[in-house]
Formats: sequence, C-alpha cells, structure tokens
Amino acid sequence: MNRVQNRRADRETINHRKERRKICMSRKFFTEPSTWGIKCNFYLTIIILLPTLIFIALYMNPHSWRPMDDVTKCKTSEGPPPPPLQPPPPPPQCNLFSGKWVFDNKSQTLYNGTKCIYMSDEFACEKFGRKDLKYLKWRWQPHHCDLPRFNATALLERLRNKRLLFVGDSLNRNQWVSLVCMVESSIPHWSLKSFSQNVSYGSFLTFKAIAYNASIEYYWAPMLVESNSDDPVNHRLPDRFVRVKAIEKHARFWNDADILVFNSYLWWRWPEMKVLWGSFDSPDGIYKIIKNPHPYEMALQTWSDWLEFHINPNKTTIFFMSMSPTHQWAEEWGKSEGQNCYNETEPIFKEGFWGRGSYISLMRAIEAAIDNLKCRGVNVRFLNITQLSEYRKDAHPTVYKKIWNPTEEQLARPIRYADCTHWCLPGVPDVWNQLLYAYILDKSYDQRNIG
Repeated sequence: MNRVQNRRADRETINHRKERRKICMSRKFFTEPSTWGIKCNFYLTIIILLPTLIFIALYMNPHSWRPMDDVTKCKTSEGPPPPPLQPPPPPPQCNLFSGKWVFDNKSQTLYNGTKCIYMSDEFACEKFGRKDLKYLKWRWQPHHCDLPRFNATALLERLRNKRLLFVGDSLNRNQWVSLVCMVESSIPHWSLKSFSQNVSYGSFLTFKAIAYNASIEYYWAPMLVESNSDDPVNHRLPDRFVRVKAIEKHARFWNDADILVFNSYLWWRWPEMKVLWGSFDSPDGIYKIIKNPHPYEMALQTWSDWLEFHINPNKTTIFFMSMSPTHQWAEEWGKSEGQNCYNETEPIFKEGFWGRGSYISLMRAIEAAIDNLKCRGVNVRFLNITQLSEYRKDAHPTVYKKIWNPTEEQLARPIRYADCTHWCLPGVPDVWNQLLYAYILDKSYDQRNIG
C-alpha cells in the first residue's frame, strides 16, 4: 500500500515538473537541469513584478496615458481657452494730409526763389527783403509714411501732350507759380520753355515745356461763376455781386483741359452775398442779398452741372483744393490782440490747430457737392491742404512783397498791411504741389484717404 502511494506521489511530482519545464521552455528560459528551477523562479518573479511597476508608474502620471481628448478637456478645465491666433494688424493707412512740420536744415528747397524767372513779386519774400529764412527749412512729414519725392521730369513726362489748368483765385495763382518754378528749373535751356500772358482773352497765364508739348496754365475765376470781380487786375470793388447761375463765360476755356485744379473760398468768406439774376447790363436784373453759405452752394451747383455735361471723365482728371487758411488774429496762438502773422518765425506746434478764418460751412459745402457729383458719375479729387497749412503762421509774405499803392499810415505801421493770406515762395504751396504730384502720378492714392 505504501509502495503504491509512493509511486503515485512520484508520478505527480514528475508531471508537475514537466508542466513547469514547458512553461520555461515556452519563454526560452530553459537552462541546464542543475539550475533551471532557481532561474525559472527568478524570471517568473520579474514577469509578475514588471506589469505591476508599469501600472504604478502610469497611475502616478495620469496625463501620460489618457486619451488626447481627455487631456484636452483636462487642460481647458483649468481656465478659459486661449484666444485663437489672430493675423497681425494691418499697417496704418498712409494719409499724406495728416502729419507735422519737422525742421530740416539739410535738405534744399525744390527751386531757388531768386532765380526762378517766372516768380511773382507778390510771393518773392527773399527778393523784397525778408532776412529770416528759417521758414524755408520746415518739411511736411505725414504720419506713418513719407511724402513722395518730387521729380520734375517725371511730371513733365506724364504731362506730355497735355494741358494742366489751375482755375480760381489768387491763392490758386500762388500754387501755379510754385509749380511752374518747380518744373522750369529742370529745363535749363530757355529755348525749350516759354511763358505768355493774355489778360483780355480768358485771363490766362501759360507756361509751356516745348519739348514735351505740355502746358501748365492759370485762369482767373475767383468765384468760379461770373461776378463783377472777374477782371484779373481791377477786381477790388466796394460792392461785389455774383451771378450764381452763370458760368459759361469762364467755363468755355476749360473744355479741353486734361487736368483741372479748382479752388474758390477766399472771396466767399462774408456773412452775406449780393446775388444777381439776369445780366450785368440788363435793367431788369434782380439783386438779392443772401446769407452764406447758400450763395456758395448755388454757385457750386452751377459748377457741378457744367462738369457733368461738358467734361469727359475718360479724358479729364479733376481736383479741388481745400481752403487756404489765413493768420490774421495772433491771439489764436497766444499773442496779444491786434497782432497778426507779422514777424512770426516758427510754425504752430499744437496738433489740430484751427483758426477762425477757415470756415467749416464752406468746406462742408464743397464736400457735399463733390459727393453729389460722384453719384452723377463725375469723380473730383478733394485735396485737403487746410490743416497742414493752418500750422504755418510763419510762412506768409507780410510786408516782404511788392505793395501796390501803400498809404502813409500803412508805411508807418507795417503790421496794418501785412499779407497773412498768401504764401512766400518757395514755401507752403510747394507742398500742395507735391501732394498734387503724388495723385497725378500714382493712381493708387485714389483708394486712400484724401484728407
């Protein structure tokens, strides 16, 4: 009996060993018979401990094993989600009319005022004795961009076989003289340029660049429509009146111009105007005194109608210069009453300065007229030179110009006849023409802010 039990125990032991050997052999851990038991136990222990250690490691760092969605949810739950990536802000828009005057004693003026043979004595400040020439050293610097550099040859090439015509009052003539001086210095030989003046026939001043068959002209029409001040020489009358519905006498000379540059403000700055319906010579004419800006608006309506029906927009480019400011009241910039721009030597540095001589009502009237013309298919580019010119109280001729018939009182007190309306040349109108030049040569400025 004991022998049978011993045989059964030996058989079970053998079977158990066989099973353990199979396990070890399946993992390629079989060794020599003398050591296989110890080594197999060691490897079995590692096999059991290794998954346990991996599980503990993952449990201690939960973010490393969670699905991506769970990790994202966990991170976003700690605070508000980060803002989406935004594109960088666009660069500031280039507005050539918004900026400041900077002192620049290195750059030269675009021409020498004492050498320009077409200079007018009304604007020739250095010729008539102005010693302080600091006013020549200020350069207009737009915010966020630079004023395009003026190139007289490039302008003349653009004007080849064309006619550029300034129409308006004496401030438009101030600008015309400036542009002629800016251009003529690039034409050295006298035989390649010419000048003519025809007071009786259309009040024309004409400069021609012969090699380019280009003309730069000025036409005197201070109110655009007809008035009793249309004589370019004898127009200072005590009783001024205007025919707001009549323009053809002037406009017939504008028809074939390729570029028209208008202005008309200076003579409209009165509280009221005498308006005439009918002709100057007719005894049946009707006069009526009307408060401004209504007469100005009526004149602009007549001007607009003429443009719509007589100008070919595919041929002619039209500009309107905004109001040129005056500096008649020195108390506006901190001086005592009774003074004006006389003896001023520096600009006004207060940004946004606006004098009471610049009438907002007239500015709004022309802006409304231009907007209305656009709806009628006529594009007029409004060049707003008012603000940049407001700062330059130092740049007027004052007494440094040819004075026509001064009185003894004026000679005794020069401040009484100081010209604080027009501008010395070289000077501020040169900047107006640099702006005009930018718009003539670069059509992309039409898509930008025009002041």
